[in-house]
Amino acid sequence: MNRAQLLRATAAAALSATLGPGALAATAGAQGGRMITRKIPSTGELLPVVGCGTWQGFGHAPGSAEYARLPGVVEALFDAGGTVLDSSPMYGRSEKTTGELLAKSNHRTKAFLATKVWTSGREAGIRQMEASMSLLGTHKLDLMQVHNLVDWQTHLATLREWKSQGKVRYVGITHYTSSAFREVEAVLRREPLDFLQINYAVDDQSAAETLLPLAMDKGVAVLINQPFGGGGLLRGLREKPLPDWAQEISCTSWAQVLLKFVLSNPAVTCVIPGTSRPEHMLDNAQAGMGAIPEPSFWRQRSLGI
Repeated sequence: MNRAQLLRATAAAALSATLGPGALAATAGAQGGRMITRKIPSTGELLPVVGCGTWQGFGHAPGSAEYARLPGVVEALFDAGGTVLDSSPMYGRSEKTTGELLAKSNHRTKAFLATKVWTSGREAGIRQMEASMSLLGTHKLDLMQVHNLVDWQTHLATLREWKSQGKVRYVGITHYTSSAFREVEAVLRREPLDFLQINYAVDDQSAAETLLPLAMDKGVAVLINQPFGGGGLLRGLREKPLPDWAQEISCTSWAQVLLKFVLSNPAVTCVIPGTSRPEHMLDNAQAGMGAIPEPSFWRQRSLGI
């Protein structure tokens, strides 16, 4: 994104909080149309390919400058056609913030809300999940995930009961480090799941060796966390000029290039980069618009990392 585009995007995002829904629609449309969707294998439901993670970015309290920017993040996501908001009780205030923002927006019914259970024991898990639903302002969650496989046997049993009762629509597991991939693989092979959330990026491609092909084979949707390599990868690339070939895949920023790399893997359903800035959410959303290159595209290009 060049300076002029960034200024336009920032201005549009700032206006969204006061102008209401649709304030960013013209900007998003002018930069690439509506977001691509992919099927959730277990049901065929379509999910937009770029969402928003809430770790760190949504942990701010009302009255702070950071919190004041967050309505613009939500507007940017939904105006671009995104729906997925992913949180966790380990993310500080993020669940509560997400619930507050959705309650004040016109997007609550559109949101695909995902959160996690992160404790040990059946009763403790139930209490935590019920607290999450209260904080998020909902009686039914789209996706509940066992965070980092903590006491996964116990929680998956509870979640299957909840799914049959209509309290959750989808069930999944998560992790964010390759050191846990062997255990993740074992659970993925053994248990019927709707979703896997895992880390995957240009500089962290271990998930593509076994987990992503296995998820595709098992019919499990995949959410990708840490698509920017934890942030260090993107920070390093920002100092480098965007390669000419980025135009071939309709990318105007390094963030879009990195996200399109992730989305090029056919096993990936949705990528959830976190942000607390509307202009970054708008920029990220553009990666879900226009053509997604084939995996072979990247073997013929160098990112210089």
